[in-house]
Amino acid sequence: MKRIAIVGAGIAGLSAGCYAQMNGFETEIFELHNNPGGLCTSWKRKDYTIDGCIHHLPGASSSSKLYTMWKELGAIEDGRILFDSILRRTIDSGGNELNLYTDLVRLKEHLMEISPADREAIDQYLKAAQKFTKFELLAMVSGGGKDKLSMIPHLPGIMKWGPVSLEQFASRFKNSFLQKAFPTAQYDFQGIPMMIHLSFLAGCSIKSMGWPVGGSLAFSKRIAKRYEELGGKIHYRSRVKSIAVKNDRAVGLTLEDRTKANADIVVSAADGYSTIYDMLNGKYKDDFIDEYYANPPDEQEMNAYVSLGVNLPLNDLPHGVTWLMDEKLELSDRCYQKMDLEVLNSKTEMVPGGKSVVRIPFTASYSYWKKLSCDRELYVDKKHEIATKVIERLGVLIPGIKEKIEVVDVSTPITTERFTGNFHGMQVWTPRSKQGRIMSKGLSKTLPGLDDFYMVGQWAQGLIGIATAAVQGKKLIQRLGKR
Repeated sequence: MKRIAIVGAGIAGLSAGCYAQMNGFETEIFELHNNPGGLCTSWKRKDYTIDGCIHHLPGASSSSKLYTMWKELGAIEDGRILFDSILRRTIDSGGNELNLYTDLVRLKEHLMEISPADREAIDQYLKAAQKFTKFELLAMVSGGGKDKLSMIPHLPGIMKWGPVSLEQFASRFKNSFLQKAFPTAQYDFQGIPMMIHLSFLAGCSIKSMGWPVGGSLAFSKRIAKRYEELGGKIHYRSRVKSIAVKNDRAVGLTLEDRTKANADIVVSAADGYSTIYDMLNGKYKDDFIDEYYANPPDEQEMNAYVSLGVNLPLNDLPHGVTWLMDEKLELSDRCYQKMDLEVLNSKTEMVPGGKSVVRIPFTASYSYWKKLSCDRELYVDKKHEIATKVIERLGVLIPGIKEKIEVVDVSTPITTERFTGNFHGMQVWTPRSKQGRIMSKGLSKTLPGLDDFYMVGQWAQGLIGIATAAVQGKKLIQRLGKR
């Protein structure tokens, strides 16, 4: 029985561990934190559980090809998935409101009520969304050969909507509010392809995308439980210092406390930079890897949050809200014309009845916060300043909310870096000049010159998303089983 040592109990590491145990391998996972999940996590503040990961879970029902994988991993419980009736709501101070209903018939009626003159663009949008309900883009892209072949009939639609951004499509509307509101349809990221938005809208429409009751940490803990039931062992608070190598072959791990773990195969589901440059001392890499990590973006969307525990039910708000503000809001070193809200109320079981968590993401500069973190008092003061500004402005949108706030929590890229070990507190990024290379080969699934070593997770594949991470773990074990 071959032994596999896995670094990191995030979703990719847990998935690899589960499928390895199912296929006759003996495995152990070494996790630096005291909980599983990595970035797929939540944390408690008084009565409130603040969720740090899942927005929409692909494979949430049996209508999805990914559902079987989640059931094998013990990740989801039937009847305990929430399906949103509104993907996102965008509002302005003039009372205009765009609701992206997941019922496509209702969505078309709503758009026509807003702007009858935009029938042509509305018809284009809804016809495209309807076509995207016929296939699962993520399952096809991340699946095996048969899944990729199944994409062929749908390639015209994929190729048509891949190059078109939300901003570009919004310009087809005649209505000025739709022109401003539509680009916020998908997390309010700039330049999001219509293809991505249509995949999410279609997935929510047919209920293949949902939200697991209990949140991200509970989701991760269910997979960890399944792994242990299969005979695997997780070592928490066990930071890996180095990967042992003999004759250019990975043979085990050395922990920070000098404990050694021998293995026939080593799999890193940990941060890419830490794995390559710290655990392996930068000995196994190429120019592409060096160039990638030498040029990280300083900023990344949704890499910082103000989270509020509110003694209000907020049942009239959907999970995702974007507010187009009249006045700019200055936070740290940036100005914002929009405010995004993620709302979790008691139906999520993250808060007691009658209460809610509201999370406001913002784009943060790593270098800005890294410099601040050198002075603890200054760092804390700046977080307090940002929270105060957000709360004051939020009071315009939700009158009376300030007096109902019971918990304030601010996370920055430094928070993520400290708790997960992620390089610069970031998710993987895709440099525009290397998109084709990463899409075809991944970022660093293996390392040049090193045998019996593999990577899984976002830093291996070069793509974000917990479903993508879990699929990678499964595919790696399938590959190892064929050796």
